[in-house]
Amino acid sequence: MRLFLDANILFTAAHNSNGKAALVMELGQAGLWRVVSSSYAVEEARRNIARKYPDRLERLETLTRDFHLASATRECDCPPGLPAKGCPIYQAALACKADVLLTGDIRDFGFLMNDRDKAEGLLVQTVAEFLAGL
Repeated sequence: MRLFLDANILFTAAHNSNGKAALVMELGQAGLWRVVSSSYAVEEARRNIARKYPDRLERLETLTRDFHLASATRECDCPPGLPAKGCPIYQAALACKADVLLTGDIRDFGFLMNDRDKAEGLLVQTVAEFLAGL
């Protein structure tokens, strides 16, 4: 299974090493699934961690050091209603053939949550929803 992690998941995992996002990343590093993100998401997480919790920047670097980074592709359209800032995340998740896009951004991605038909077969979930479904 391939999980694509949005910037807010990376941020949360770096900020809270005992939380669910960190657990998902640790299980991925252990080989339970493949964890993927994008340079766009990593950079957004890096900017936000540096601004809010600079002491956790090294943790973010460690967590993302061995990541496979997918690139957004212009070949796919974003679903109507997805704000422009969410498109690079959505497109990169599709480009890397992710099974699940994990995000905490319910405001932008909420209408796609748990509905593969609206997201071209991609399952968009929060970390809590993903873990509850295992």
